[in-house]
Amino acid sequence: MKVLKFGGTSVGSVENIWNVKNIINDGEKKVVVLSAMSGTTNQLVAIAKHIADDETNEATEKINKLHETYFKVIDNLFQDAALNKDVKTYVSSIFNVLVESTYKPFSMYLENEIVAQGELLSTYMVNSYLKQEGISSALLPALDFMKIDADKDPDINYIKTHFKATFEKAEDSEIYITQGFICLDDKGSISNLQRGGSDYTATIIGAAINAEEVQIWTDIDGMHNNDPRYVENTRPISNLSFDEAAELAYFGAKILHPQTVTPVRALNIPVRLKNTMNPEAFGTLINNDHSENGVKAMAAKDGITAIKIKSGRMLQAHGFLKKVFEIFEAYETSIDMITTSEVAVSLTIDDDRNLDKILAELEKFATIEVDKNQSIICLVGHSVVNHSETYKLFQILQDVKIRMISYGGSNNNISLLVDTKNKINTLQKLNDYLFELVTL
Repeated sequence: MKVLKFGGTSVGSVENIWNVKNIINDGEKKVVVLSAMSGTTNQLVAIAKHIADDETNEATEKINKLHETYFKVIDNLFQDAALNKDVKTYVSSIFNVLVESTYKPFSMYLENEIVAQGELLSTYMVNSYLKQEGISSALLPALDFMKIDADKDPDINYIKTHFKATFEKAEDSEIYITQGFICLDDKGSISNLQRGGSDYTATIIGAAINAEEVQIWTDIDGMHNNDPRYVENTRPISNLSFDEAAELAYFGAKILHPQTVTPVRALNIPVRLKNTMNPEAFGTLINNDHSENGVKAMAAKDGITAIKIKSGRMLQAHGFLKKVFEIFEAYETSIDMITTSEVAVSLTIDDDRNLDKILAELEKFATIEVDKNQSIICLVGHSVVNHSETYKLFQILQDVKIRMISYGGSNNNISLLVDTKNKINTLQKLNDYLFELVTL
């Protein structure tokens, strides 16, 4: 059985929902994971913020407008009067939950509950639409089986057991629809897998049922070799290894949640990236194949802070790096890049919530320099550090000021740190250098 995930744009309009119906209606049993309709999660986050700021009127206004939007979609999607009424009744019950939220004291748990409503709306509507079209489908409530543990990792044993029970309890169907993104936490409260988490849901389910394949359907023809938002003439990549895909996702390729390939990698369950609006396109196949060497693609990650830690006592000082790392660990702040010299360590972080506290600790024994508004540009390909043409990428040094270079930490990744204002220029120049000069 396959698992197919459709993102927000794929269910973001009546026309796109028609496309989804045509894609999944092929007579084969499958699990379909849906995101919220495009724009809905942003609206729900905004509603939660209004509630947090005690702006009840603003929150209520946004809720009412979103309610009206959904009713318009329902009227366009459902010609069957009984189904139209049924779906509107369900949708209204969801928006009643949102209205009731405006009277509750704000908390993280309330925000998670508010944001979860988007996936509940989209799955109910699509499941009802399939029934109107005479297609056999059933809902599998994700909150009945999707759970994370205290470390916010998927509780695979729980998921396997409870998914099987939920599946067996459901009406026998060709298509089983469930919500992406949402889950329960280790205490049983509503939580989520963070933005883009529907991809992660799909591969978690894929691993739990040992799926034949997991397909991620979006609005682009697979993973591109550069960011098409900033660079012209990018092209989709037909094949990536799990390692390459994981590197690109972590360092900014928006088409995939960073943890997407983790659940399926060990089981060698392939992941295929497809375009809902162009289903005939091959897309990108992600598996264990490492047959192609050299730079395949690049991605950029913004919001990076670079910290240089200088100490005259660093030379021959046993335990210096351990002391530095313990400070970041104490404030639960991950490090992306690191370079060292005899007298200094430079590193980057993408979470600056505890930056002031970290700097206060570091300044007790070192001199600190901080550069904000930096971007990491990650160049990815199998055995890229060993490829005969890779040296040509360093032509970029004559055109752009590079703050840091990470080379050799992974055979599949070379990372450059630049000022964010130089990001687009750097991506464009690297695109010209590498994809004309490097043989893939």
